[in-house]
Amino acid sequence: MKPSDHPYSRPTSILWPQVWGLGSLQSAIALTWVIYNLYLPQLLQQFGFPLALATMLLILENLLAVIMEPLMGSLSDRTQQTIASRFPFIAGGTILAAACFVTIPTIALFGSLPHGLNWLLPFVLVSWALAMTVFRSPALSLLGRYALSRDLPQAASILTLMGGLAGGMAPLASQFLLGLGPLVTFTIGSLILLVAAAFLRSVNPNRSIEDLPAKTIQPRSSPSRFISWRNLGLILGIGCCATLGFRLLMDQFPKMLSLYGLENNKGAILGAIFLSLALTAFPAGTLATQLGNRLAMTLGLAGLGVSCLFLPLSTSTPLAIGLAIAIGAILSLVNNGTVPLALSLAPVGREGLGTGLYFSGAALANSLFGMFINPIKTLSPGMGSLLATLMFLTAMVLVTLTRMNFRRPEP
Repeated sequence: MKPSDHPYSRPTSILWPQVWGLGSLQSAIALTWVIYNLYLPQLLQQFGFPLALATMLLILENLLAVIMEPLMGSLSDRTQQTIASRFPFIAGGTILAAACFVTIPTIALFGSLPHGLNWLLPFVLVSWALAMTVFRSPALSLLGRYALSRDLPQAASILTLMGGLAGGMAPLASQFLLGLGPLVTFTIGSLILLVAAAFLRSVNPNRSIEDLPAKTIQPRSSPSRFISWRNLGLILGIGCCATLGFRLLMDQFPKMLSLYGLENNKGAILGAIFLSLALTAFPAGTLATQLGNRLAMTLGLAGLGVSCLFLPLSTSTPLAIGLAIAIGAILSLVNNGTVPLALSLAPVGREGLGTGLYFSGAALANSLFGMFINPIKTLSPGMGSLLATLMFLTAMVLVTLTRMNFRRPEP
């Protein structure tokens, strides 16, 4: 008997080269958004726009993303069925996004534009944000092709790792990025985005775990004609509540640090969240594989809700860093599970739609935060922490409801 035929042997269940290719693209996406958010106020002021326009642009971009994310994901489902590839959306979207991204500082080089043409900058900013929605959902929905269902959280840990490292650039390296200047920084971001897409292309992104000659890997069903609106609503709701909870957490934590006189250590403390998120991603993925993704996400969301209640206890730098490390580690359980959960709830053959709906919910949360929560200057840190806890617990309930999902048989 060959080792591969042993009844207890486990075949290769994750296509690691493809997952790392996807992780590199996730890192590039996160990095470009970090750069964009850092430079947005500076660029708008340079052209004489009020700082309030930055918030309005972010709200508009997220409202457009609410529609564009599931739309692009759904359209990529069609190309997957017709030409067996989603890569046209990924290639076209990354090229368009990179071109718009490098155009932003190029416009800024002029210093000022003739009257009536200064609105060219906001137009390019919104165009870049729309270009980013063209390929994110189609790209990340590919994760479902690269691992067996039980191992998707482990595969997704690479996305969490790469995204966490890039996200940590905001609190840890913001001054360095600002010191490079907009032209250099945006050009680097554009090149990284293109290189990441090229790397993903080089590892054969159309490959599937089903292509492996393993007897235990069952082929997938044909595309489903039945769409569970309940499932799609749950995906949207989980994305919205979990993201809104995180936005509230990241908004209230700095306020709590300022309240206790820890402003000088704010960057290091917040950076510890992202470093902990990255470093614990793989162990959290292993744990989720053993426990099951839904249970791991439920525990993670409950843990985040409890962590928000401990924010008032971060009265010193050691305590605050310890809490930040714990938040990052718990957040890994949630971040590893979001895309796999969306893929599991989406109809067969409509993985792009499912992934797009999760990101649509996240964009909706960002819009709600910008429109209703951020303007409330009187929201105390304690009240904000309670609201974040409520959002995480609501997301936990929605994840629990997915356990009670039943599909009717196809006609």
